[in-house]
Amino acid sequence: MKIVSVVGARPQFIKAAAVSRVLRAKPGLQEILVHTGQHYDENMSDIFFRQLDIPQPDYNLEVGSGSHAYQTGMMLKGIEDVLLKEKPDHTLVYGDTNSTVAGALAATKLHIPVAHVEAGLRSFNRLMPEEINRIVTDRISDILFAPTLTAINNLKNEGLEKNTVFSGDVMYDSVLFYREMVVSGGKKYMTAGLPASYFLATIHRAENTDNPENLRNIFLAFSQIGQAVVLPVHPRTARLLKTEVSIPANVIIIDPVGYLEMLWLTMNAEKVLTDSGGLQKEAYFLGRQCITVRTETEWVETLHDNWNIVTGQDPDKILEAVRSAKPQASQRQDFGTGSSAGIIAETLLRLR
Repeated sequence: MKIVSVVGARPQFIKAAAVSRVLRAKPGLQEILVHTGQHYDENMSDIFFRQLDIPQPDYNLEVGSGSHAYQTGMMLKGIEDVLLKEKPDHTLVYGDTNSTVAGALAATKLHIPVAHVEAGLRSFNRLMPEEINRIVTDRISDILFAPTLTAINNLKNEGLEKNTVFSGDVMYDSVLFYREMVVSGGKKYMTAGLPASYFLATIHRAENTDNPENLRNIFLAFSQIGQAVVLPVHPRTARLLKTEVSIPANVIIIDPVGYLEMLWLTMNAEKVLTDSGGLQKEAYFLGRQCITVRTETEWVETLHDNWNIVTGQDPDKILEAVRSAKPQASQRQDFGTGSSAGIIAETLLRLR
């Protein structure tokens, strides 16, 4: 059985690390890995393949940055060429990026079954490019691997339950696996020069980076937190900060870091502030309270007992959440048991 897996962005490398490890251990199963090049520099791509021991891509399309239409169009052409050459039994796509929807579209037009890992997420905000990618990908996929029961209900409400499998969340697999590596590595993954106590922040979604008022309000809140805010900066955000925002003295900007360094930063942070879906979950899995600077979250499972507080970009609401008590209740097991990759592999093998 041959599977073409399509990845292209940082969160997909983390998910693919868990799934590829299991797929490649199965006799009779061949995985072809296609990297679209959506994230392409050392800190956003290469380091993940090295650290997470992901096999080097069989194909790198090197699409790079550009508008949504340009990226998706170039990916469609490149992925189609690969699929025509490899003739796989299934195409596997992850998450909600342009790489995801391009992979799904290219495969379904060639009548190659599509499996979507992390299906059924909904923010119900169609201004988000990611929301459109999710909806389109789910509609044309043949197998929908849902990470939570909420995702299953979303798919059921859209009439897609027949194709749905509850897999649990492959990012939970990865956090459990690599957390042990970080703990045993001691100071190996520690970012040098940081204060003993800090908040960890990431900002990269278009609703914040493309809206100067939102960006300024978020940084206004950061300036009033009262202690250091460590901000690994996405390259796109870094360009905008130079023109749109005065960086407060307590905000420590660092280059993007590898996955293991990011786990270390999260595990040792006081709290996390982010607009990233993946970091919301990683904070939850690692027992750190998260403040989500968006108006909604796909990961509603993290909201119980104030583990995750959605504030929007209002500085007062952000500061109120920062000053709230840390959760006293334990995290729930809504994301599976850490065996999601095995469920995905076994499901695909049964279909051959």
